[in-house]
Amino acid sequence: MTNDTWGEARETLQTTIGKNNYQTWIEPLTFVSCENGVAEFGVQTSFQGDWVSRNFGDEILRQFEKLGASVDRLKFSVQTNRRPPVAQSTPARENFVTKPARRPTVSDEPVLGAPLDKRFTFDRFVVGKPNELAHAASRRVAEGGPVSFNPLFLYGGVGLGKTHLMHAIAWELQTRSPELKVVYLSAEQFMYRFIQALRDKQMMDFKSLFRSVDVLMVDDVQFIAGKDSTQDEFFHTFNALIDQQKQIIISADRAPGEIDGLEERIRSRLQWGLVVDLHPTDYELRLGILQQKVEQYRAQYQELKITDGVLEFLAHRISNNVRVLEGALTRLFALASLVGREITLEMAQESLADILRQSDRKVTMDEIMRKTCDYYNVRMSDLLSPKRSRNIARPRQMAMWLAKLLTQRSYPEIGKRFGNRDHTTVIHAVRKIDELKAQDSQVAEDAELLRRMLEA
Repeated sequence: MTNDTWGEARETLQTTIGKNNYQTWIEPLTFVSCENGVAEFGVQTSFQGDWVSRNFGDEILRQFEKLGASVDRLKFSVQTNRRPPVAQSTPARENFVTKPARRPTVSDEPVLGAPLDKRFTFDRFVVGKPNELAHAASRRVAEGGPVSFNPLFLYGGVGLGKTHLMHAIAWELQTRSPELKVVYLSAEQFMYRFIQALRDKQMMDFKSLFRSVDVLMVDDVQFIAGKDSTQDEFFHTFNALIDQQKQIIISADRAPGEIDGLEERIRSRLQWGLVVDLHPTDYELRLGILQQKVEQYRAQYQELKITDGVLEFLAHRISNNVRVLEGALTRLFALASLVGREITLEMAQESLADILRQSDRKVTMDEIMRKTCDYYNVRMSDLLSPKRSRNIARPRQMAMWLAKLLTQRSYPEIGKRFGNRDHTTVIHAVRKIDELKAQDSQVAEDAELLRRMLEA
């Protein structure tokens, strides 16, 4: 067999395996020699040789047989330089579809992936009802081995813990299986490396890097929406890794079906595995996050003092973003340590005035009364009337409780809006709902659902 024979085989392969596959995998091959029935080819990376051998090896041998060439086996050698090799095989690492003795971890290839934050581990992730499914699924993936859901798709709003969970998965995998090649990066970084590879004409290196990983983690995938070329490469990388049974973890701010500008073929593949929603945090989860942060801070500053009610106040008032919530507590820590004061409710209100203004719930009394009437199916006129029947009194008490929780109105102001009632009536209503929440699960559920509806 000669180089001319290989040239004829290449022309036929363009038709049999398709133009894209030919340009990506066959065209870069360099014919080296053919001796004793073994045709040797030079490749740029071991991954390229491995891929060609597994996916196109039989077809190449079939073409040689049609051309009358005596070829029984293919051999791929990684060349030590990028110049076309001479007839003799250059000293190179031969590729017989074998894996390297040790694969690098994320820390070995900082250029490929983004660095991991040491704070984002499973130990520091506070679990509650809004995120328990996402946490359990992430834990399962982090244990390694085959899973029934691939990819794992995490989505939710800003500051709900998506990035924390992805970093935690990477840290856990590195600890359990340091030989795995785990790559975490944002969709923006994926696009940047893709554009850089196109510019530098190094697409083979790009493909080899991303298609040879064991676990690929892409954060904020909504960023590639509307970017056709990047989506096309992401699609092929996704398919290549799934075919190799490699794990993929994706995050976004919305569910796959809600990301505008995302190609349908990518959207459908992202929905193959497990899609998990991280719900907005509830009061209990926010309070747990604050309590954990206080414990961590006290480990460094044992003299820290914080009065009762401060954490509860912050958990109630800052509900839209956990990052803002943690930042507010950090500001209080810094102020207390600098001035040597105890953290009190008054200090929190003064020093966090700007954050509290931004986080103020824009809920009006009219909204509260209207939502409550709709929820309990009562008329507004009945809610404001002197009627004391239970089917009217309970919704009225709930509306008063919500008004005190979600607005800055005083007891007298709330009483005035509810049919000129005395402020003691409002105080009684608030206490009554608090008592019932602890005793009656239905009342607790009604209160939480109404609160979420009003804060949405």
